[in-house]
Amino acid sequence: MRAVVISEFGVPPTVREVPAPPCPEDGVVLRVTATGVCRSDWHGWQGHDDDITLPHVPGHELAGVVVEVGPLVRSWAPGDEVTVPFVCACGTCAACVAGEQQVCELQRQPGFTDDGSFAERVAIHHADVNLVRLPEGMSPVTAAGLGCRFATAYRAVTVHGRVRADEWVAVHGCGGVGLSAVVVAVAAGAQVVAIDPSPVARDAAQAMGAAVVLDGSSDVAAQVHHVTGGGAAVSLDALGSRATATASILSLRRRGRHVQVGLLLGADTAPPLPMGRVIAWELEVYGSHGMAAHEYPAMLARIASGELDPSRLVGRTISLDEAPAALAALGDGTGGPGMTVVVS
Repeated sequence: MRAVVISEFGVPPTVREVPAPPCPEDGVVLRVTATGVCRSDWHGWQGHDDDITLPHVPGHELAGVVVEVGPLVRSWAPGDEVTVPFVCACGTCAACVAGEQQVCELQRQPGFTDDGSFAERVAIHHADVNLVRLPEGMSPVTAAGLGCRFATAYRAVTVHGRVRADEWVAVHGCGGVGLSAVVVAVAAGAQVVAIDPSPVARDAAQAMGAAVVLDGSSDVAAQVHHVTGGGAAVSLDALGSRATATASILSLRRRGRHVQVGLLLGADTAPPLPMGRVIAWELEVYGSHGMAAHEYPAMLARIASGELDPSRLVGRTISLDEAPAALAALGDGTGGPGMTVVVS
């Protein structure tokens, strides 16, 4: 099969022929119909993820059709159209038994621990735990954006943020996760202030329903407090940096809720945060790491009803041969607004 292969961290990957993946006994092989190009893939290419061994096929946001089924699989058959969470759970550890598969103790991640979906085929382990059937009529392009960015933002806003109508929500960083958070918060009836230095990203956030957009060039927290009349009830760091994590916490009103969605890597892995404010104002601080497959039906029902429309977040579709350039564009800011999706 053809796949995008990383042979050396930081060096442009190439598209070449590689062996097709074997089918796991408890898993399936999918023919990839669409896969998103995510900043997490860029971090993996740069060598920021210790789970990756070279040579490696990236890609973790995907939709596909089942073409092979392992002998231990009970719920799936060839021809089923599916997507998967980016965290593929084991189904048996303590976290999984408790229903928290997104923090599985033995998790596998296509595109990180295993070869991913920038390919014609991808293997998925523990299929009965992790596959999600696509609703009739949902396009693979729309579905490909659900597994990481949209589902992560959905759970961050609805479960951790507990966003209610008329609350102010601050979103720091308006890439794929941030714009998804804007869409979900607006659908909940919240008022959103979106912060991003890019005018293109700010325009996109406004188009998704943000009430206020800020460029983040001065004291972000003070600006958020000013425009919201005392601070946001919920604030999300959708980028992942020392500056945005701090600004998100300081943007909150008393008893507000901060959700850390963006990955903190490199020099920002352990940033100093204003814990004095957290204590004095009784703020809530959450991490958010995807969404388990069993939680998808509620989100998919809202998409099917038209209440949520993740297709609006797709900026462009490309071929597999264009994926290496699209991956590089995530690092230099030339990728444009919205999600880029590889289609087969």
